[in-house]
Amino acid sequence: MRKKAVLITGAAGEIGQALIDYLSAGNEYTLLTLDLQPLPERLDGRSTHIIGDILDQKLFARLVTEYEFDSIFHLAALLSSRSEFSPELAHQVNVNGTLTLLQLAADQSQQRGKSVRFMFPSSIAAYGLPDLATKQRDFNVREWDWNYPTTMYGCNKLYCEQLGSYYSQHYQQLADTTPVMLDFRSVRFPGLISAFTVPSGGTSDYGPEMLHAAAQGKSYRCFVREDSTIPFMAMPDAIVSLLRLWEAPRSALNRLVYNVTSFSLSATEFMAQVQHRFPQAEVTFAPDEHRQGIIDSWPAGLNDKQARQDWGWQPEYDVDRAFDDYLVPNIREMYQTGVNG
Repeated sequence: MRKKAVLITGAAGEIGQALIDYLSAGNEYTLLTLDLQPLPERLDGRSTHIIGDILDQKLFARLVTEYEFDSIFHLAALLSSRSEFSPELAHQVNVNGTLTLLQLAADQSQQRGKSVRFMFPSSIAAYGLPDLATKQRDFNVREWDWNYPTTMYGCNKLYCEQLGSYYSQHYQQLADTTPVMLDFRSVRFPGLISAFTVPSGGTSDYGPEMLHAAAQGKSYRCFVREDSTIPFMAMPDAIVSLLRLWEAPRSALNRLVYNVTSFSLSATEFMAQVQHRFPQAEVTFAPDEHRQGIIDSWPAGLNDKQARQDWGWQPEYDVDRAFDDYLVPNIREMYQTGVNG
């Protein structure tokens, strides 16, 4: 008999680790985790961890003979900046990897006669506004506004949202019998800011990079204009939003893809927040044409009214709490420990 489990791909990342903490707390779920990297030692024993590739078809063929998945949290992805340098690899990882898991979830939904819940983090990169005047006019965009991404990563995310919709609503629509569909759910995240993960050059990382540089006493050269504005969210809110959508009853949901957000800041306003906490912070602006163009195509804010109505979404961290209670104290400790350790 196959073992029932919750599968988490990309589990070694910050969201994946937080999900392991949450789902393993009550010993209610058997967790199977997958990543190219090992999990940190503190998570030993919390899950059965497999070091493997999301594109390894033989691996998944073996896993489905051993496990029945109640839910899948598909976090593994090739992120935005690297996707621009390797668009073919991005398509393979972000689309083909997702398609493999959607097919797996669809097959298991039918075999067990109950929907597999499929959680998919999407991105603000799914949007593409044509110019700054439109960006200013349509400040808080809705889920269905301006879905014309200008990056490979954004194209991948938007397409995977559509794949999820297909498998959740239209799969095997010409079959003689009505199949049991998987239960696809997705959140479109704004720029995420973490106190524990060092920025790795993502398109929205100019804010976090600015903050981490200030905490180390380093000057920072910002790669976007001073007026560049996008929405942000503290990492704990991102994790909570994913879990709350996962826990919501299907009957309460009116969409498959939901915007979530917390606060919007221009690069100048982000700098002011940083310099308020680190008065010696040195920030200059030297916009990179290509990355600036991507930021300009992303909305200045997200309309998350539907998530608030349907499943009670409410961010816990506004700007001040994000900086004062989460970001600054933890980042200070990180670098003090690094120096003293």
